[in-house]
Amino acid sequence: MTETSTPAATPGSPRLRVAPSPTGDPHVGTAYMALFNLAFARKNGGAFVLRVEDTDRARFRADSEAQLTDTLDWLGLNWDEGPDVGGPYAPYRQSERLDTYAPYIEKLIEDGHAYYCWCSSERLRELRAEQEKSKASVTGYDRLCHGKTREERAALPGFSETPVVRMLVPDDVPLEFDDPIRGTLKAPRPDDQVIRKADGFPTYHLAVVVDDHEMGITHVVRGEEWISSTPKHLLLYRWLGLPEPRFAHMPLLRNANKSKISKRKNPEARLTWFREEGYLPEALVNFLALLGYPPIIEEGEDGERTEREVFSFSEFSSGFEWSKVNPVGPIFDLTKLDWLNGVYIRELPVEELAARLLPYLVAEGILPPRPDLGALGRLEQVVGLIQPRLTHLTKAGPQVAPFYVDDDALPIDDDARTQLKDDAPAVLDAAIAALEGISTDEGDMFGEGRGWTHENIEAALRAALVEGMGLKPKFAFGPVRTAISGKRVSPPLFESMEILGRHSTLTRLRALRATL
Repeated sequence: MTETSTPAATPGSPRLRVAPSPTGDPHVGTAYMALFNLAFARKNGGAFVLRVEDTDRARFRADSEAQLTDTLDWLGLNWDEGPDVGGPYAPYRQSERLDTYAPYIEKLIEDGHAYYCWCSSERLRELRAEQEKSKASVTGYDRLCHGKTREERAALPGFSETPVVRMLVPDDVPLEFDDPIRGTLKAPRPDDQVIRKADGFPTYHLAVVVDDHEMGITHVVRGEEWISSTPKHLLLYRWLGLPEPRFAHMPLLRNANKSKISKRKNPEARLTWFREEGYLPEALVNFLALLGYPPIIEEGEDGERTEREVFSFSEFSSGFEWSKVNPVGPIFDLTKLDWLNGVYIRELPVEELAARLLPYLVAEGILPPRPDLGALGRLEQVVGLIQPRLTHLTKAGPQVAPFYVDDDALPIDDDARTQLKDDAPAVLDAAIAALEGISTDEGDMFGEGRGWTHENIEAALRAALVEGMGLKPKFAFGPVRTAISGKRVSPPLFESMEILGRHSTLTRLRALRATL
């Protein structure tokens, strides 16, 4: 997909980014954030950057970045700069930028805005436990190391050989800032945040400020859980004498009970899950946009205004405004996504839908990796039958499979056998006789209108079973459906028989009849 691609950004235009951590399966919230960042960038002729924040080495997972880039690319959320495409501010992985952060940390220490801390992890755990037990009004680090040399601190308990570096947060730290989504916000007072860990890696708080500055990021758009961190980041910008970006905080995606969507509890929190479950990328993008943004308003010729919930990324981005974003955490309603997915599936040309279904059918073993032209042609015919009722690409397999199985090896589902009542042998005998009277696939050379078409198939079976045997259609066609598809519910029966052809249809009817 290339809908979101754009020419190079013009000088002075906004620069936005999404900066995920490769610590596991990518979260759907990453795509949600990427979408809104990208929409603003495209609306204003700006640039969209993908940066990988991989300084959390304890939780780092090697395959996570590839999963992320592959899935964002599948969604069409294309970035202008990143670790895979390069750009003027490379490298775009934090682990490859470690030398970048050292001068900034040293400046903070020299200017008295940061200090070394040699407290062991054991001492910090004990401190937290004491504060919780005493219900202290002020919590956080107690600045035991501030103002001490290494030798002075080593003489005290709880000493660690390798120090971290902490911010020295003043008592009068500014806590208010303007947010284009939420207006004026006030965050809690931060404690002396660690900005460099004992392993030499910067923490998120330092690295994100340095990277955003070095990459010219003008707007930092992230989840509302980062509101409390914004004063820390603004302090670092001011201490380092750097221009401040605008900070905007998107509402978090939530379950029906208002809890945050978690990969541990919600399979749909994994971004890759949507592809696995057969959702179309354009449907998911539309859905994510609706979670934080109102439908498109259209005005008819009579002046009446209506809402439209189905829209493309270009329609979404062309009118994008931060003031329209709803700051209330949206409910992640898969029912709405299922509906959207069905709408998008029905709008696809048959040839394109068949092409999108092919990887799923190959994975299920229904089709070989390189099907021949005949198999592909039949697939397009079958897709035309199932498209109106298809809601997920993964649901096509059971409906498609009967068209690619040997006639004498068609499996019969247990619930399909329930349609085989006592009169099933007679029904099948009558159906076979009626269909034998229809000429072959080449059509009727005598011009009597009896070629192998679904119209002629239906007419012959209705005449033989409904009118001839006096059966209701449900009971007349149930055994026939079982013989043709092996299922109780199948694609339209007569059209399926036309696609299968005269030989396969009669062979399947006779095969089931022989078992009764």
